[in-house]
Order: sequence, then C-alpha cells, then structure tokens
Amino acid sequence: MIKKRILTGDRPTGRLHLGHYVGSLANRVRLQEEYECFFIIADLHTLTTRPEKRHIAQMQEHVRDLVLDYLAVGIDPERSVIFLQSAIPETYQLNLILEMLVSVPRLERVPTLKEMARDANLRTMPFGLLGYPVLQAADILLPRAHLVPVGKDNQAHVEVARELARRFNRLYGEVFPIPECLLGDVPILVGTDGAAKMSKSRDNAIYLSDDAETVRRQVFQMVTDPQRVRADIPGRVEGNPVFIYHDTFNPDREEVEDLKERYRRGRVGDVEVKEKLARALNTFLDPIRQRRADYAARPRLVAEVLAAGNERMRIEARETMVQVREAMGLMSLPLQSEPTTVPAGLVYC
Repeated sequence: MIKKRILTGDRPTGRLHLGHYVGSLANRVRLQEEYECFFIIADLHTLTTRPEKRHIAQMQEHVRDLVLDYLAVGIDPERSVIFLQSAIPETYQLNLILEMLVSVPRLERVPTLKEMARDANLRTMPFGLLGYPVLQAADILLPRAHLVPVGKDNQAHVEVARELARRFNRLYGEVFPIPECLLGDVPILVGTDGAAKMSKSRDNAIYLSDDAETVRRQVFQMVTDPQRVRADIPGRVEGNPVFIYHDTFNPDREEVEDLKERYRRGRVGDVEVKEKLARALNTFLDPIRQRRADYAARPRLVAEVLAAGNERMRIEARETMVQVREAMGLMSLPLQSEPTTVPAGLVYC
C-alpha cells in the first residue's frame, strides 16, 4: 500500500525547546512510522521577517542545530526526508506560478500575517511576508503532500494551499492532491515565566540541548502560585506552570499526585516541588542530550543528512514541475535559431 505523504517543518531560528517537542516533534516521530514524511528546514521563510545580513550569517549554525535536534529526538533520515528549502530550485519556480493564482485581498485575510509582522516589529507589511502563505503552499505542493500537521491556529495557511491546488487543477488539469490538515491535540506549553507559551524571543524556554545545571536553574526561576508566599499556605495546582510541567514530563504519577495533594494543603514547599521537577526533566532530556552529543561529534553528519534529503526532495520536485509545465503548456522546447557565436575574447561563466 502506498503511504500518504506529509509535509511539515520549521524555520531555522535557533535551537528547539520543550515546547517544540510537546507541540510537534513527538508527533513527527510517531508519524514517520505510518506516513512518508518530508521535513522542511524553511530558511527562505526566515527572510520574510529577518532579511538582514546578520541574521543570514547566523542561519548556517541554526540549520545545524535544527538537524541535530531532529536526529536527537528520533527523526530518522533513512525513513524521512530532511531537506533545506533554498536548496530546491523548483521551490522558486512553483512559488512564482502560484503567485499568479491568488489575489492580494485574499492574502490580506490570512489572520496570522499581521501577528507575524507585529512580532517582528515591522511597521509595514513586506511583499515577501504577504506572500508567506503562497511560498508555504509551494512547499506543500512540491512533494505532492496529502497531509499537513498543524494546530488550529495555522489552518488558515493550509487553506490557501488547498485553494491554490484546486485552482491550478481546475485551470490546467489534475496535478496536485488537495492537502488536508492533520489536526492533532497539539498542546501549547507555557513558558517558565508562566505568562505566555514557551518562546525563544521571550527567553522563557528550556531547550532540548540545555545541560542539567541550566535546566535546574531555569526550573528554580519558574513562577508558581503568586498568592502563596509561604510553604504552609495552601496553593493552587491548576494553571501552575510547575505542575503543568510535572504532568507533561514526570512519568512518576504517584509522586506527582502526592505533590499536588500536599501543595493544596500547604504541606510542601516550592523547593521540593521544583527539585523533583528538575530531576524529572533531566531524566527525560538525558537520552536526547546524549544522542545529540554523539551526532554533533560527527562533523560531516549534518551535511550528509541534508545532501541526501535535498537530493531525494529534488527528485520529487523535478517530477512535480514536469507535470506542472506539461499541464500548463510551458514545455521547454529546443530553440530553432542558429547557435550564437561568441566573440573572441569573451568568456561566459
């Protein structure tokens, strides 16, 4: 039986954290058992909000971090395709064609674009950011993906891809499957500050590659119940970031329930609760950190993974563009004119 294809990925903006693991990485590891997975490192998307040269200069290290994090959590490059967006020339070709099939007012209705511009401190909407959903559609349609794992807040982007696939197929012929959202129970992990979701920009994250002491320090800086100023005062467990993390990462359910009961009764202090959380988190992260260190010790590994993934993706992308050009009538035909004579002394590189 032919497996359905999945396309998902990340922008290379830094190391991945526990929020990424809970929200998507754990699910991706499971998905590669059942589906043919394409994981894109979307470096071109990064340019929509970070086009400055200093950010581009950091991207190579960010790409390396991303691949190492993927491998460390269990994404297998033998079963899944890990590739770099900008390394696929057909991405630019399909993006241009799809731009002809969508209107500016339609893109202006995508709700997340204004949020992205605001978060990037952009006063006006760049053309590239307005076209973000079109480039994302090219990413999805190039491997002819059937499914795109997303949370409900990102469904609007996939809907643009669905509309573009339908419009292309209607105008030129059936080339693209209509991609579906693969909705899961994608949780949002609150940051260590308790004020918002875990985020690199808010400095409230615990990274998958943080060492044990850094994790412990971050845990002891976490907010708890603001009304509880002493250990003998009954505290609130619901919505308490420390207990959210216990529920998510501490497999010792008996210990967690005991801590909750004593916390509600004012029989345990924050120090003990956080100490046991730090221990649970480090137990969870230890094998991930060890695998990451082993992979990082192989200096050519990341380049080899990307080279193999890029080539596998290029095969699919070339096939897609052959079908696109045939459907549109944009076949590349040999020129019938006489070959150009290059004047002496001129060299074309």
